[in-house]
Amino acid sequence: MDHILIAEDEEHIARFVGKGLRAHHFHTTVVADGQDAVAHAATGRYALLVLDLGLPGVDGYAVLRALREARNPIPIIILTARDGVRDTVAGLEGGADDYMTKPFRFEELLARVRLRLRTSGNGQGEASVLSVDGVTLDLRTRRATVAEKSVDLSTREFALLELMMRHPGQVLSREQILDRVWGFDFDPGSNVVDVYVRQLRRKIGAERITTVRGVGYRCG
Repeated sequence: MDHILIAEDEEHIARFVGKGLRAHHFHTTVVADGQDAVAHAATGRYALLVLDLGLPGVDGYAVLRALREARNPIPIIILTARDGVRDTVAGLEGGADDYMTKPFRFEELLARVRLRLRTSGNGQGEASVLSVDGVTLDLRTRRATVAEKSVDLSTREFALLELMMRHPGQVLSREQILDRVWGFDFDPGSNVVDVYVRQLRRKIGAERITTVRGVGYRCG
């Protein structure tokens, strides 16, 4: 059973994340400041670190820097209220494996935790760059290119395109997409998937996402 380290000083958030992960058969340990986060992560006991940036004393950026300078390979998911582009880029380029902003859906965090554990546990690791039909996604820097030209995508657009590109040629239903990108409790009658697919088509080319009537969407 994997042991997850949660570095979070807001008690209700730490309790919420810990309870959710334990319900899915993970062990959890919570620390509330940066020094403890570095010390615990250095033991090698943990499979993954969920890291808040706004920790007291030593902040999350310093924790990230200390671990990566020590060549600690622990997968790190930043979970923070800081939603600016500069913060996201600084976190990912500083060595974080993923970046999520608060408020968040636990189902999405769980999916990302499982993904990072698969990535770190299979020897060669999972590709950090996806390429399908002239579209490339760099999962570490969260950058998208189409025919080698950079394309700006929102966080949700990126998540939707990433899901499709991880399943090239596979038809994904609206329910599957809602489940993986928006969370289980999202209204199944919503047309949000169709809206975001239209937005993606404008940005990457309509021909790259196929509508399968009565079923869903396919990429590649």
